[in-house]
Formats: sequence, C-alpha cells, structure tokens
Amino acid sequence: MPVSLPYRDRFEAGRQLAGDLLLFANRPDVIVLALPRGGVPVGYEVARALHAPLDVFLVRKLGVPGHEELAMGAIASGDIVVLNRDVIDMLHIPRQEIDAVIARERQELTRRDHEYRDDRPPPQVHGMIPILVDDGLATGSTMLAAVRALHQEQPAQIVVAVPVASREAVELLRGEGATVVCLATPEPFYGVGWWYQDFAQTTDAEVRDLLARANQPPHPAGAGPGVSV
Repeated sequence: MPVSLPYRDRFEAGRQLAGDLLLFANRPDVIVLALPRGGVPVGYEVARALHAPLDVFLVRKLGVPGHEELAMGAIASGDIVVLNRDVIDMLHIPRQEIDAVIARERQELTRRDHEYRDDRPPPQVHGMIPILVDDGLATGSTMLAAVRALHQEQPAQIVVAVPVASREAVELLRGEGATVVCLATPEPFYGVGWWYQDFAQTTDAEVRDLLARANQPPHPAGAGPGVSV
C-alpha cells in the first residue's frame, strides 16, 4: 500500500499498518502485543482493526552510559538479554557498566509490569500468533529481545509489525524467524522520530487508558472515530 511519510502521529501510523495485517483479522489465535510506550498507540489501532485483544510486552533498551539514545542491547521478560557486541566492542564498554545498566532496566521492567498490567499474569502465547508492534525500528535490538523471549513460549508464528524501520533491523528480525510487516524502510534512515510529525513521548497514563479502551466491548457501527490523544 502507498505510504505517506512522515506519519502525522502514532495513531495514523497504526491505522496504515493495520491495512497490511488484515490477514490476521477476526482470528481467535491472534493477540497484539505492543512495546511500551511508543508502540501502544500503534498497537491500539492495529488491535482495533483486527478485532484482537491488546496487551503490552515489556522490553527495555540498554542505552550506552552517557549516550542513552544509542542501544547497546535490550532486555525482556524471562531474563532475556540481547547485547550488541559491535557497539560494546567499538566503545570499549566494561562489563561492570553493562551489568549496572541491566540491573537498572530490570527494575524499570518490574515497575512497568505493575503500572500497566496490575501484576496480571502475562498473556499466554503458546500455539498463538502474537503480533509484536512498535512505532519503528532503528537497530532492532529491543524487538530482537522480544522475539527471542516469545520463542521460549512456542507460539505458532511470531509477527513483527512496524510502520517504519531500517533495512538492517528488518533483516535482523527475519533472521530470527519472525514474519516482518513493515510499511517503509527509507534510506537514509536517520531515526524513528524523523518519520513522525508528532513524536511526543507517550505517557504511562496514556498506556493504561489505551489498554483499557482496547479491551472494552466494541462500539456499535457508526459510533464515531477512534481515540485521539
């Protein structure tokens, strides 16, 4: 489908992304798992279009100390740790600094689990088709941790769905056995935020609100447009 970049916001990106995922609509074995926080507005629109349940999958980027926007890896639920050895070796990051970042981000994973999910049991994906959604992929390390964590649960298929990504990230995830649905892989890539007019940070309150809205009974036909924040 034609893609107009930059997207207006994450909701518009999610609606466009959903158009390439209609194969998974109205299926009882599909669940949409959004990566907080920026992936949740995108996932909300995808879940709404597919008539699928929405939940979050908790993953945290491991930022390089002093340059946190640069990923040296990621962690996910299930004690999954993915390290980008190229970045670590190039910057000569010592193991003790890596361990300190991992410990800090594990605390944040625990906090977010309570904040977003009220400590509910994680969604069961054994034999299911989880669709992992984020607002975009730069290095792909965060999504890679999510894919590896889900593989442990033996799903029938893992789908990664994003509005925009670097070509390297798409190939990385396909190499992990994921089905990747990506609307645009612009070159040069620059960064995820470059491809959004509004890339304001999604708040914890917005995440909770969208999860609650997504899992309410559907509105009657003609009841009006979707949420906008």
